[in-house]
Amino acid sequence: MRALAIAATGMNAQQTNLEVISNNIANINTTGFKKSRAEFSDLLYQSEKAVGIANRANQSTVPEGANIGLGVQTAAVRTLDKQGELTQTSNELDVAIVGRGYIQVRSPDGNTTFYTRAGALNKDANGNLVTTEGYQIIPNITIPNDATEVKISESGQVSVLQGNSATYTALGQLQISAFVNPAGLKAIGDNLFQETASSGNPINGVPADPGYGYLKQGYLESSNVDSVAEITSLIAAQRAYEMNSKVITTADEMAQIVSKNLK
Repeated sequence: MRALAIAATGMNAQQTNLEVISNNIANINTTGFKKSRAEFSDLLYQSEKAVGIANRANQSTVPEGANIGLGVQTAAVRTLDKQGELTQTSNELDVAIVGRGYIQVRSPDGNTTFYTRAGALNKDANGNLVTTEGYQIIPNITIPNDATEVKISESGQVSVLQGNSATYTALGQLQISAFVNPAGLKAIGDNLFQETASSGNPINGVPADPGYGYLKQGYLESSNVDSVAEITSLIAAQRAYEMNSKVITTADEMAQIVSKNLK
């Protein structure tokens, strides 16, 4: 019976859906996390009766054919690039991007550029601005040892007060990168993304410029996961899985009846 195979594809699809939802829920408190959504498409169709042609010679064409679908498949797992809520931390090195853009960071070997929305910054042993995982910010900015206050403007200008000085000293300019298709970025863990052919090349710019978001010091962007929506999706996935399981049970019972009648 085709129903067995068709229902099995439905169960596999809902299993994928459940995995995506569980990852969203697991990262509900992850800084800068962007939720994902599983998207599906139908499989090929088997034609029992072709539409638009005559079944026999000299007869009228068939207005409606008989096409039976063969199930469902996972088409994509789409990242939803929606702004998360801002959480105040009062940490002078924390920055949240409000709007479009990603902070650029350098891989430990220095050969690859990654991108992140998690602006929980810190200083390494040399005073360089790094992420919580130790990835160095691009362009590199070094905080002096005698800095008593760090100021990061909405446009990404970093300046400090040193020693007893009452005048801010400029240290550098933070940049952010935008992408034509941010959903095409590849998530690699540690709150990092990597460009792909689908995302397009990064368009680097300065925060608060037209087309880019701005920075907010002392804040972090929270995960954009909606707990209520995820629980609703979880229940819907469970019900869909149960219905496909019921189809398999019913098809199996029908096959047993046919088998008995043929004996």
